[in-house]
Amino acid sequence: MPQKKWPVTFAFVVMILVSGSGVVSAQLSETTSFLANVSNQYRVVPNVVYHVANNYENKLDLYLPADPSGPTPVLMMIHGGGWVQGTKESQVLRLLPYLEKGWAVVNVTYRLVQVSRAPAAVEDCLCALQWIARNAERYNFDIARIVTSGNSAGGHLALTSGMLPPSTGLGRECTAGSFSGPPTIPSVEVAAIINWYGITDVNDVLEGPNTKGYVVQWLGSLSNREEIAELVSPLNYVRKELPPTLTIHGDADPVVPYEHAVRLHAALEDAGVPNELHTVPGGGHGGFNRTETVKIYETIQQFLDRHDLGEGGSTP
Repeated sequence: MPQKKWPVTFAFVVMILVSGSGVVSAQLSETTSFLANVSNQYRVVPNVVYHVANNYENKLDLYLPADPSGPTPVLMMIHGGGWVQGTKESQVLRLLPYLEKGWAVVNVTYRLVQVSRAPAAVEDCLCALQWIARNAERYNFDIARIVTSGNSAGGHLALTSGMLPPSTGLGRECTAGSFSGPPTIPSVEVAAIINWYGITDVNDVLEGPNTKGYVVQWLGSLSNREEIAELVSPLNYVRKELPPTLTIHGDADPVVPYEHAVRLHAALEDAGVPNELHTVPGGGHGGFNRTETVKIYETIQQFLDRHDLGEGGSTP
């Protein structure tokens, strides 16, 4: 007769009980220790209104080191959802690696298509970036170390936030200043961009064989929709002075064509912009497995280190 095996959990308890004086004890992993203590290391400031348009309040959540030793690097996180759905709250678990680094995180929402069509989402994220600059002293942000990041439509908005020049005029939506005086538009330079499978050529997915319903919704029946699509396409703004850019994309993505990542990488290379393309072989639209995800975050860490952004957080 085969020997009966104890359940793993029961066997583990027995092992602990007989290994010492009979007192149960356990050693927490570094990850568990960090998570158990994160509420002591951070404070959360939720639902800060950073911009109002179309009678809609755009809000962001702040995750701030509780006891910073100096200005902290900032991750501006932007959720995805094809500009037609999604919430900032859905991104919270993606923030944890940056909290462990001691960074401040600004988790942003923006106008979806139900409130306003393109280019509203792009305008809003530029406003969020300007809000960070205006509030740097209040929240101890290091504005020389702002990194934009997002997935899918959020990846597109991370790219536009870091790439669009003032000449597009899309930052004018969030000017500040006195009623009768000249407007003020802070100059905000992004230190790096981490683009998770973002759209880089909007017209490519608006018309033709790669057409996607979410893009058609976002631009709707605008008479100048092709012009707007060109205005908000990151590929149209590639130039030498852009910040270092890391793109993460699965080569079997059915939602955002992998070719968008390849074309962006090639254009940045041609312009001499420091950039990397991390391809997930067989990867779809996110949903990567543990091994793939760990490799991605190793790549992110190496990318940040190479550009002097890996260290400098104020929380161990």
